[in-house]
Amino acid sequence: MKQKATAAKSPPATEIIHIGLDAKVRAQVVKQLSAILADQHVLYIKTRNFHWNLTGHRFHTLHEFFEKQYEALALAIDKTAERIRMLGHPSPGSMKELLALATLKEVPGALLNGEEAIAVLRDDNEAAARELRKAIDAIDKAGDAGTADFLTDLIQAHEQTAWMLRSFLD
Repeated sequence: MKQKATAAKSPPATEIIHIGLDAKVRAQVVKQLSAILADQHVLYIKTRNFHWNLTGHRFHTLHEFFEKQYEALALAIDKTAERIRMLGHPSPGSMKELLALATLKEVPGALLNGEEAIAVLRDDNEAAARELRKAIDAIDKAGDAGTADFLTDLIQAHEQTAWMLRSFLD
């Protein structure tokens, strides 16, 4: 007979920490970071999807390029989740949670040509940069310079990726 697995004791939803940001500010920042984390996951899965289902004459070049992109996204995902933990909150960890928070949209697995994949990923990276700018403005106003600085690096990565993708279309 199978037994249902249960946790011995649930940890608190937030930790008591003293880093110069009150609990309300940290909660506001975590809300922003959770939405960013959700979009990172959608973009990661979409990039892997396109890596797998790519067709066309530039298959090899784009296949490798997309692999580098999703590997970079995996690192960014980890850093974002860890930033949430640094602020004393649990990171969203289920696909259900992430999809509810995401602004980017999933696409089903299907064969697609390189031009189509490039355009979709370009648009998503540009959208991610725009969302990050909004988040930085709100987080700056809240007084969390550490998270604002962290997000600035993420903007630069999305801008660089969007530029590279646009270069493929020229």
